[in-house]
Amino acid sequence: MAAAVPLLLVLGVFGGLLRAGVGLAQGGLAARAAVSHGMLMASVFFGAVIGLERAVALRRPLAWAVPAAALAGGLALAAGWAWGGALLLVLGSCACVAVHAGLLARERVPHIALLGVGALAWLAGNLVQALQPGDTAALAFWFSFLVLTVTAERLEMTRLTRRRAGALGALAALVAVLLAGAGGTLVDGRAGIAFGAALVALAGWLLRHDVARRTVRAAGLPRYMALCLLAGYAWLAVGGTAWALWSAGSLAWRDAALHALGLGFLVSMVLAHAPVILPAVARLKVAFGPGFYLPWGLLHAGLAWRLAGPLGSAAARSQGALANAAALALFALTLAAAHWRWRRQHPA
Repeated sequence: MAAAVPLLLVLGVFGGLLRAGVGLAQGGLAARAAVSHGMLMASVFFGAVIGLERAVALRRPLAWAVPAAALAGGLALAAGWAWGGALLLVLGSCACVAVHAGLLARERVPHIALLGVGALAWLAGNLVQALQPGDTAALAFWFSFLVLTVTAERLEMTRLTRRRAGALGALAALVAVLLAGAGGTLVDGRAGIAFGAALVALAGWLLRHDVARRTVRAAGLPRYMALCLLAGYAWLAVGGTAWALWSAGSLAWRDAALHALGLGFLVSMVLAHAPVILPAVARLKVAFGPGFYLPWGLLHAGLAWRLAGPLGSAAARSQGALANAAALALFALTLAAAHWRWRRQHPA
């Protein structure tokens, strides 16, 4: 199962490069990767990674069904069985909802409830894709799933810190607007304005309540993680703003909306948490070092050039996409080098 995760990531990134105008490959697997790029990244890859993390923690058969179904769905998409891939993703998200329903029945705490709401959003997105392939509402629901999952995990990590009165109530209101905006796009694309506004407000909520504002003044890994988180929240606000403009009728903002969220926010979260999650999930310990800042810097520089270079320039879009793909590859090499360095430091 674990071997399929990087394979599908490579396929998704390859499809994204083709859509950005990098390369001339046509037909067969290349065409399927380009057409399914959004689904491969937002629903398959991130769904599988989140499912794997949860399954390792819970050690329950139903939890393992989530990443298994997501990865099988991705392989079906790669093989050209689009409807089968969509169906497998629906089944995987159903299992995800069931897992979180069981957790919530035993422990009613805000972060588990939010994880459950995120799982429902994933299921909604997969159902929309299965019934109405290509509908923008599927993208909105998938991003809702991912953003709410990250928010829930940050909520769990900061659950012992003091929050001002009404903070959780404000978060609940933002989640309601976010999901209403996502669902509203099924009947009117302009509902995405509310969805984008909720993303911007959620970025402000995370920035206000996350401990990253304090740990950024620390050293070593805590500072690195804080910088990744803070940069991610900034991109979340950019993505929400671009989504609102896109929904208001300006198609030129579509690429900025999708990639500020998918690369700027979500990949920033991956870069932040991988040094901590990798040892827990894959049993591969890493030694943190300044080299981690190289892929981080390349990611944000490439994305900034893609979105704010010569606005609308096809060349800037292609160059930025290449830089982002290089940042992901460099991060994988950085993790491998950090693991090798840890083994040298702990020969026993």
